[in-house]
Amino acid sequence: MIKITLPDESVREYPAGITGLEIARDISPRLAKEVLAITVNDQLYDLHRPINEDAKIKLHKWEDAEGKHAFWHSSAHLMAEALEALYPGIKFGIGPAIENGFYYDVDTGEQTITDADLPKIEKKMIELARQKEEYKRREVPKQEALQYFEAKGDPYKVELLSELEDGTITFYQQGNFTDLCRGPHLPSTAPIKAIKLLSIAGAYWRGDEKRKQLTRIYGISFPKQKMLDEYLQKLEEAQKRDHRKLGKELELFAFSQRVGQGLPLWLPKGAKLRERLENFLKKVQVKYGYEQVITPHIGQKELYETSGHYAKYGADSFQPIKTPNENEEFLLKPMNCPHHCEIYKVKPRSYRDLPLRLAEFGTVYRYEQSGELHGLTRVRGFTQDDAHIFCRPDQLKDEFKKVIDIIFYIFKALDFKEYTAQISLRDPDNKEKYIGSDENWEKAEQAIIEACREKGLQTVEELGEAAFYGPKLDFMIRDAIGRKWQLGTIQVDYNLPERFELEYIGEDNQPHRPIMIHRAPFGSMERFVAVLIEHTAGKFPLWLTPEQAVILPISEKYNDYAKNVLNLLNNSDIRAVIDDRNEKIGKKIRDNELKRIPYLLIVGEKEAGENLVSVRRQGQGDKGVMTIDDFIKFIHEEEQKELAQ
Repeated sequence: MIKITLPDESVREYPAGITGLEIARDISPRLAKEVLAITVNDQLYDLHRPINEDAKIKLHKWEDAEGKHAFWHSSAHLMAEALEALYPGIKFGIGPAIENGFYYDVDTGEQTITDADLPKIEKKMIELARQKEEYKRREVPKQEALQYFEAKGDPYKVELLSELEDGTITFYQQGNFTDLCRGPHLPSTAPIKAIKLLSIAGAYWRGDEKRKQLTRIYGISFPKQKMLDEYLQKLEEAQKRDHRKLGKELELFAFSQRVGQGLPLWLPKGAKLRERLENFLKKVQVKYGYEQVITPHIGQKELYETSGHYAKYGADSFQPIKTPNENEEFLLKPMNCPHHCEIYKVKPRSYRDLPLRLAEFGTVYRYEQSGELHGLTRVRGFTQDDAHIFCRPDQLKDEFKKVIDIIFYIFKALDFKEYTAQISLRDPDNKEKYIGSDENWEKAEQAIIEACREKGLQTVEELGEAAFYGPKLDFMIRDAIGRKWQLGTIQVDYNLPERFELEYIGEDNQPHRPIMIHRAPFGSMERFVAVLIEHTAGKFPLWLTPEQAVILPISEKYNDYAKNVLNLLNNSDIRAVIDDRNEKIGKKIRDNELKRIPYLLIVGEKEAGENLVSVRRQGQGDKGVMTIDDFIKFIHEEEQKELAQ
């Protein structure tokens, strides 16, 4: 007999070899129908896999991330089975579950799969799912596994197998399809009731541009058709909000092949939006005692070797820049922190000088493969709202908590109501990924955990998600349609101060090492603006929007009055424009509603004669007639309300 500890800490005894599905049946027949996977001593198992020793378990249903993972991973295998049936000779790369759904990378050889083929593949998947095929796990010796895939002519699986150790290899089979896989999977295909294949893309094998480009097919599946319908409705809304589409319509940013992939061009309206975001944060930073600095766009390669960034991220940097002096090499700046360390070293520092808070909207450059680029969310040149706080050990927690306050203020001002705070820790089983001593890592991790506890912040902890130089607190927000984005990060770093030999003279007149806090509430201006566009559907808060009002003269006769109104508004710090096209007023209203300008001011004979404006709110209709002074006062009050919420 073995002891099984349930999540409520109750213990049940079962014969060795019991499965998760049998435990679920023992607890409740209904649970057995709903359960999809099981965690056994922190390892995710199939429900049919025997448990042979005492264990803590947790059973996972669809509502759990682990349940969805097993469901979507199994769906990827189901798609592969359908592809093999429809396209004999197709070769398979990898087919994982992802945050929303799954994909499989395939080599179609001489055959071609297009969007038009997706319904046919979906139909085959449903047909196979209805056969309720069991997912069977089998441990396989390495030599046997190699022979199987060599005989099948599947070179990608052979390559993956060559890197695995004998005794760690498992096959999964359902129906006529067998795959190299760690699992876990569903007990059978029966729960997969609704399937939608979403798109096709190209993907280099193992992310290497020098390797063959495979066909990547994305899909999603659900246990009920209603769930799929709701998801597709959300997807349609997400497409309407796509920042690439809205950015073009609202004339915020553009890309040019001549300038280069992943290098955004900020248009006048987009530049105004960015400028207002930067000024908003700068005002907050002044309040919290930050000093603004500016550093160059390039730095000597040696700078990034000292920091450790080059060893970790050299492959993702642009190639070094050569100078006429053969001994000199520079890099486009991939991050700001080494430059700020050098600013700290400009003069001797005393314990009285700390904390020193250095802030910079610093543009950095990192090489991303062309297939990974995506609008503003994945670019090759981006501006970080970066700051580095150099402090004493006794100041660390207070400084960390003040940064949390800044991030919450930003979330409130921009109406991000739902968030998760994630403490990203070092992977204790893979310490070679990180720099620095165990002692410093433990101190840094403990400082973050204690600071969050003292702020009363609910957090989740994730192993292996730390930066290479230190642990961090990451904020994941949910946008207006429920999608998760990582925005805002605070990192504790004992290691860069050591590598740069930073010091301050303490009260004891002896040199001491400061601690460094890295922080970026926005993360990057590009990514933050992309998320903001999609969160608001382009309807920005009044205090932030590039154009707060548009003046619409009813006819050319009132253009001069419209210009007078414009001058009065602009002189009162209200961002306004005129639409003086020779068009009917109805068309002007419709066109400017689409531009998402909050207020439309219509001026005609009555307004010109009495110094008035007729006010319409975007999406809400007529708001009545106001004097120009009243409208100015109204706008300023609205802005203050938004920022004070």
